[in-house]
Order: sequence, then C-alpha cells, then structure tokens
Amino acid sequence: MKPEIIDIHPHIISTDTARYPIAPQHGHRSDWSSTRPVTFEQMVEEMDEAGVAKAAIVHSSTTYGHNNAYVADSVAKQPKRFTGVYSFDLLAPDALKTFDYWLSHGMGGIRLFTGGATHQNDGRWLVNPATFPIWERCAEIGMTMVVQTTQAGLSMVTELAERFPTVRIALDHCTRPVLDGGAPYAACAELFELAKYRNVYLKITPRTFDLAQAAPGGAQAFFPHLVQVFGADHLAFGSNYPASGGPLKKLIDQGHACFTSLSEEERAWVWGRTAQILYPALADGES
Repeated sequence: MKPEIIDIHPHIISTDTARYPIAPQHGHRSDWSSTRPVTFEQMVEEMDEAGVAKAAIVHSSTTYGHNNAYVADSVAKQPKRFTGVYSFDLLAPDALKTFDYWLSHGMGGIRLFTGGATHQNDGRWLVNPATFPIWERCAEIGMTMVVQTTQAGLSMVTELAERFPTVRIALDHCTRPVLDGGAPYAACAELFELAKYRNVYLKITPRTFDLAQAAPGGAQAFFPHLVQVFGADHLAFGSNYPASGGPLKKLIDQGHACFTSLSEEERAWVWGRTAQILYPALADGES
C-alpha cells in the first residue's frame, strides 16, 4: 500500500511582483527564488504528478521578508489541501497582534531562523524572553514552531523544549547532521539527546537525503538509526522544493530510495502521518 504523502516544506514564489513585492529579510534574496521560482499553480501541478496529497507551504523569508501574503492567498484557494508556515518578527511590540492577523489568514505554523538562511546571526534572540508570549500562545492553541538552525543551536532548542513542553518543535533539515564515520554517528550525539523531549520533531528533506547517501553505510543505515532514536512518529518529510532542485517527483523518488530499509508502517509515518500531528489542519477530514 502506498503511503499518503504530505510535504511540509515546499516554497512558492509569485510572478506578480507588484502585488507581492520582493523584499527579502536583511536585503539578501535567495538564489533559488530568483533563478528557479515555482508558483502556487505550478506547485499544485507538480504535487499531482508526484503523488503528493497535501502540503504545509513554507513562506520564503528570503524573498518576501515578513510579508506572508502570497502563501496566505494561495492557501485560501484550497484550504483543505494546504496550510501555511509563516514568519514574522517575534520581538516586535505588536507581535501578538501580528500573530492573530496571520492566524486568521491560513497560518498553521511559525518558522524561525537562527542559521542556514542568507543572513547569519548567533540566533540568541530565539530564547529572548520577549518572544515567550508567542510560544505561550502556540501552547494555548496547539501550533507548531519550526526552527531552522544548525547543530550549533541545539542548546537553545533544548532550552525551549524544556520551557514549553507542550509546543511541538520541528527542526528543519534534521539540523544538517554531521554523519562522518557512519553509525552510531558520534557527531550527532547532541541532536540525538533531543529525542528525550517528545515535543521535538525532525524534518527530513533532500538535504538530509544527500547527507545520508554520502555517509558510510548510506541511507539504508542512517534512517533506520534515526527511527530507532526518535521514533518514526517524530520524523516528517519536507521537499524543500524548489530550493532543492526538482522536479518534485525526483525528490519524492529520492525519498523512496532512502526509505527502503524502513518498514511500511515507519514509511507511512514519515511520509504523512507525522505531518498531520504537526499540522492538524492537514489531518483527514479537516479543513
């Protein structure tokens, strides 16, 4: 039986720059968004071709800054199939007002950058107490926080996981794990320690696929190990398309090849069931 595939990390870019002006965060636009953009309509076509049932579309901060309007307008066209993962300034005085605005415009999750974008910083703002009201609001309504960081930021993730134990935290790209030497992946010890926090989830993307395939033992060794550590119900697929070069079907096929050592039940969790925990709006029967 083929698992239902839910993509929790695609990006879309509009061709209408008058309605959706280019205004990247910190002034540095991502190369992929300018050289291989994919519109919402194109994304839908590619999802249909690749067999992807639903998606949590991740707003591109490196294209639009904190203006989530394009994803919001797109989600509104097919709210049973899509939700949005938005970005805004959690340190702003009116952050809660902004939260409520985007919540009423299709926001199903919030994405935070501490590294890995076009602008790098030390990320310490992530644990600034000024941001805690937003985390508390997420706890109240059951909203997922997505954090893009490297392994250098895991101590902050630990702090937040302990402070907000009921907020689901999904880590982009598995934090780009260092897999040198193969199993038991000693350089991932701090990452694996996060498995004791049951509110921490890992997002498996093509960047993870590439790292696993290049490591000793390959993907057939790494992904069963990751399942053993975190549980398949704490792992979810995200295509990162088109930031990761497509077409989307190619990335899905890469995932199928990487997950051959997993059981059918484990694959079902990674491909779609965990996504429905992270984004209840994408659960069966929800709108």
